[in-house]
Amino acid sequence: MSYLTILIIYATAMIALSIYVSRRSKNSSDFFVAGRGLGAGLIATTLLAANIGAGSTIGATGLGYRMGLAAWWWVGAAGIGSLILAFTIAPKIWRVARDHNLYTVGDYLEFRYDKRVRGLAAVLLWVGSLIIFAGQLIGGAALLNVVAGINKTLGYVIAAAVVTFYFAIGGLHTAVRVNVLQLAVKLLGFLLALFFLIAVSPQPSALNLPDSYFSFTDNGLATPLFYLATFTPAFIISPGIVQKVFAARDEKAARAGVGLNALGLLLFAVVPALLGIAAKSQFPALANSELALPTLLTQALPFWVGALLLAAIFAAELSAADAVLFMLTTSLSKDLYQAHLNPQADDQRLTQVARAVAIGCGVIGTLLAMWLETVYSALTIFYTLLTAALILPMIVGLYIKRVTARAALASMIASVSVTFAIHYLSNKQGYGGVPPAIFGMVVGAVVMALGTKAPHQSPP
Repeated sequence: MSYLTILIIYATAMIALSIYVSRRSKNSSDFFVAGRGLGAGLIATTLLAANIGAGSTIGATGLGYRMGLAAWWWVGAAGIGSLILAFTIAPKIWRVARDHNLYTVGDYLEFRYDKRVRGLAAVLLWVGSLIIFAGQLIGGAALLNVVAGINKTLGYVIAAAVVTFYFAIGGLHTAVRVNVLQLAVKLLGFLLALFFLIAVSPQPSALNLPDSYFSFTDNGLATPLFYLATFTPAFIISPGIVQKVFAARDEKAARAGVGLNALGLLLFAVVPALLGIAAKSQFPALANSELALPTLLTQALPFWVGALLLAAIFAAELSAADAVLFMLTTSLSKDLYQAHLNPQADDQRLTQVARAVAIGCGVIGTLLAMWLETVYSALTIFYTLLTAALILPMIVGLYIKRVTARAALASMIASVSVTFAIHYLSNKQGYGGVPPAIFGMVVGAVVMALGTKAPHQSPP
């Protein structure tokens, strides 16, 4: 049996499961928020399945290959953000979504502010989501290229076709159930591969690597600060995560589900770092660090362990891709089509449009993947944009009632503009060890404060 055969069997199993489960997806509520009936276990499963994607596997292992244990911060920072979300925003925004029948983050932004804020957030989200969707396809194509000799263009098409099919037929209701299978395969594959590699790899110390390679902080604060600034805020307000919170059956399930996801990310974060070190110990001269994980799979593991790891990586790419497709589909169909083009669209029409949008985004994401170079560059752009655009209007809007739509809109424009100006002027490094996103958030907060009316005080 070949690796390609294993991928075909696994993809077929996911498609078959999605067809079976999709029979229970009957309306737009099922498609967008799974009927608001998910318990803590399913919330945690679908979030973990989505968050352990191309960045958390291929990208983070490549980072571990380059810098060692400090690669923990890639996934660890996401876990910290999810932990904050669990005990602050998640239960609060779940109540708002339940009381006002909100499906998307765009619904919330219009409810809290106005259509202008919703529109700007939606446009920025579409751009960023297409980029990260392409990033997941890049990871999947790289895997197919290494293990099966499939050229990258065909790899993009295969990965996009599988995930678009199973999401489009049933939306979130279907994706959540497929995610259960994906997460089980991921955890089994990665843990078995890690245990085997630790047992057989030579000692990394024999490579005469610098001390920073074995430091969780890269012997400084620059690396932790960069990932905390880039990933932590994004995982507090990511529409793909928040909209799955809307699907929780009650407030307790929302909090517990997101909290379990955070714990899983904090524990898993060390796995790609250790895999990167194992790859460095056995293949110290790889030209492209993002090939570290596929190279381990094909050259350092027995076939049966490599087969499990292959299925785990493929599951990681697809589950993260379906989460991004979820963001795109719900936002385009609700924030553009129903909000502006056809406000009178009935439930059936909205579901049809959502399915068509999913297919269209699959095609566009495939074309974009051909243009971007690496998983790392795609994910960094996405999370930087997401943080700059949404962190202030989402969080401040929940807790400070007097913030106006005009102030929120101005802060979004200022934050995104400053973040990306510094991002490119400083070659993505920021200044004085401070990442670009921090500068953008500070300027955005000042603009929001200046544009917010002081509370009315009665005369003495």
